[in-house]
Amino acid sequence: MAKKSSVEKNNRRKRTVAKYAKVRAELKETIRKPSTSFEDREAAQLKLRSQPRDANPVRVRNRCMLTGRARGFYRKFGLGRMSLRERALRGELPGMTKASW
Repeated sequence: MAKKSSVEKNNRRKRTVAKYAKVRAELKETIRKPSTSFEDREAAQLKLRSQPRDANPVRVRNRCMLTGRARGFYRKFGLGRMSLRERALRGELPGMTKASW
């Protein structure tokens, strides 16, 4: 089980990303447009930099929804490797079987 503080910090980051997503997308679009003037582009870059660091979606970490483990994460299932294995062996994941050859 991951530290509760780490899991909570990640949840806080997710909320911050969601809060600033629309504004961030508009600023990035303004910066990307070739028709934007130099002054407008510079102002948009300044506004983007003045946002909190945690507003950037890159800072959110994928974590297992059961244990909070950050490493060995399977996106398709939303689980860490150990939780995935336990559930698969118990037959709780449809279509997943133990490999044998």
